[in-house]
Amino acid sequence: MDVVAIIVTAAISTAVGIIVTAIFDNRRTKRQTNNAKSHATENGLQSLLRAEIIRQHEKYTERGYAPIYAKDALQKEYEAYHALGGNGVITDLYNDIMRLPETAPEQHKNSTDKED
Repeated sequence: MDVVAIIVTAAISTAVGIIVTAIFDNRRTKRQTNNAKSHATENGLQSLLRAEIIRQHEKYTERGYAPIYAKDALQKEYEAYHALGGNGVITDLYNDIMRLPETAPEQHKNSTDKED
């Protein structure tokens, strides 16, 4: 009987060890998968923000002005882009837009003409 008890105890210990190892491996695999997905999502979002900032730069520099609401939206996009690790040329584009006047050049001219 002692031999049977030893065999049963060894089998149970082995089974518990296998189960615990499998649970930890499963959790590690899920964590790695989630980290990879999170990283891909962040990169995708950063790319979308970069594309939007570039699009806004083209639009507003061509117009010669950027309304206050556009600058506000751009600021939020740039902050999110920067928080995701973006930098470089986009900062220059952002600064170009932020330096633009907030009203159209003809509107600006008309308002100064009225003041005279």
